Amino acid sequence: MIGALLLGLVCGVLARMLVPGDAFRHMSGPKSWLVSIGLGLLGALLGYVIFTLGLGIGDDDIFDWGGLLSALIGTIIVVPIATWILRRRSHTAT
Repeated sequence: MIGALLLGLVCGVLARMLVPGDAFRHMSGPKSWLVSIGLGLLGALLGYVIFTLGLGIGDDDIFDWGGLLSALIGTIIVVPIATWILRRRSHTAT
């Protein structure tokens, strides 16, 4: 459980640094950490689905450090999608 949270945090922070102009860049403190963990865990799940289930690459553990690269790639896919959804919701709300 702790390893999954750390993996989510690391992947979330790295993906937010690598993806320019994300909707979460103005956040700071614990709120930013929670968003990074959430994005990282979603990305780890997406990376597991793509690489392990889809392509047959990797091991059977979803949230472990052996899948760091696939989790990071999944998170890099999740961050722009989440940004797009948040920006779309904010434009339709006004």
